[in-house]
Amino acid sequence: MNMKKIAIVTDSNSGITQNKAKELGIHVVPMPFFINGEMFMEDITLSQEEFYRKLASGADISTSQPSPGDLTELWEQLLEENDEIVHIPMSSGLSSSCENAMSLSMGFDGKVQVVNNQRISVTQYQSVMDAIMMAEDGFSASEIKNKMEDMSLDSSIYITVETLEYLKKGGRITPAAAAVGTILNIKPVLQIQGAKLDAYAKVRGKVKAKKTILDAVKEDLATRFKEYAQQGNMEFGAAYSGNLEEALIWKKEIEEAFPDIPCRMDPLSLSVSCHIGEGAIAIGCYRKYVSVK
Repeated sequence: MNMKKIAIVTDSNSGITQNKAKELGIHVVPMPFFINGEMFMEDITLSQEEFYRKLASGADISTSQPSPGDLTELWEQLLEENDEIVHIPMSSGLSSSCENAMSLSMGFDGKVQVVNNQRISVTQYQSVMDAIMMAEDGFSASEIKNKMEDMSLDSSIYITVETLEYLKKGGRITPAAAAVGTILNIKPVLQIQGAKLDAYAKVRGKVKAKKTILDAVKEDLATRFKEYAQQGNMEFGAAYSGNLEEALIWKKEIEEAFPDIPCRMDPLSLSVSCHIGEGAIAIGCYRKYVSVK
């Protein structure tokens, strides 16, 4: 195996903060947001607290993607000190930033490998941890890309929301359905599996929604992920949007339901939160890479 010096890059959709990135020795490209027409960079000029304040005040928020110039400039800088780059953007099914990064990488003679591994938030975070380990195991950037794309569908995210307002805004549910749902305290459970965000179930109240999510994860571990679960290769990432207190209770419930599976917890990335609003809770379950050493 050749020990090439590999830089690992992801974007702030992974939920990895700039401080955490420094600690891990990786690079996080901040996702741009437009709030009432003004541009902010996640975790640089826009904090989680500010984002939720602006969201609550009804500001017009839209997501954007890193500018091609910023991305290629970062890659060029990194290649001065590294042989290759593994770039892990959010899922191609949820944004065109993956496709754009792939096009830009064409100009780098194979030195920049863009991974399309269909992940976001807590599962994307795990991809970064896997990539760090693979690089330490001596794999080249293209080998890391292939391994990660092979594992891409070995993950699921389930989310339930506090309010239907943002799903209505995003056109995911009709205004009439949102009105009825609000009166009946309907909580949709959504699933991100591979490339897209889909409706998984509709239940009344958050307690039922949480039970539905835990049951869905149980089902996944008994079927799709059975082999990896038996090998002890599955992990969880609990996530939330702005509601830390509730999230700590949620993490405890996950740990009680699955005492043998490690569970990390991070805020949901803001690009997910702006589509679902504050007060969401989620779980990502994913197969992790096991070192060959």
